[in-house]
Amino acid sequence: MNCSLIVLGTGNAAVTRCYNTCFALQNGSRYFLTDGGGGNGILARLQQAGIPLAGVHEVFLTHTHTDHIFGVVWVVRMIAQAMNGGQYEGVLRVYSHAEGLETLETICRATLPVKVTAHFGKDIMFTPLADGQAFSAAGMQGTAFDIGSTKARQFGYRLFLPDGQRFVCLGDEPCNEKNESLARSADWLLSEAFCLFGDAARFKPYEKHHSTALDAGRLAASLGVKNLVLYHTEDATLPTRRAAYTAEAAEHFSGAIFVPDDGEMIDLA
Repeated sequence: MNCSLIVLGTGNAAVTRCYNTCFALQNGSRYFLTDGGGGNGILARLQQAGIPLAGVHEVFLTHTHTDHIFGVVWVVRMIAQAMNGGQYEGVLRVYSHAEGLETLETICRATLPVKVTAHFGKDIMFTPLADGQAFSAAGMQGTAFDIGSTKARQFGYRLFLPDGQRFVCLGDEPCNEKNESLARSADWLLSEAFCLFGDAARFKPYEKHHSTALDAGRLAASLGVKNLVLYHTEDATLPTRRAAYTAEAAEHFSGAIFVPDDGEMIDLA
């Protein structure tokens, strides 16, 4: 069965030349969406990637920052409308920590019509997860974990792909020591890389509690992972981003390094 990572957006909160970081995992005809970016641009990204809303039955919201949550509001809206039109079968389940879901539902109820919110608690389920709790998405089994954010509370997860590979999403901050056991020896590690270490004075990642590509490479090497995916970057260096970020991460990490563009698909088989 085909299993792929579809990177819908790769940028941090302030980008204008690419979309905010969000992605989908494809397992056959099923899609597991993580975050939604900052607005209804998520709808175009899904359409361009050939991802039908009818195939999305699980969404994971890492945290409530604007560049992650507002696209989820649009996904909820459009799926509810598809339900009303008889074009969506089954239940949509949105996972996050309890505080994240409370914020998401509050925004939805304040901004969406009653014919949308009428589905809440029926066939649109806001499902809270605790630190270390198991969940299921697109036929795959995962474990959510609190990343220990210094800002808004944020969850990442480890997911077992259909072939048994371990896929770890760290969220958009550096890996907390308490979660290293979940990420160690992962087959796929998704890590934010706000900028190059060489550009740290320009972009000031450490003031925002973010990493550089060099830091991400060092982390991946220390954890013994096989494949490293870098995203949540600045957008001032897009023409050279792939080559430069790969080279910097490779100073410490000898495994495969992926620096995708928006819309890029990575085969996980």
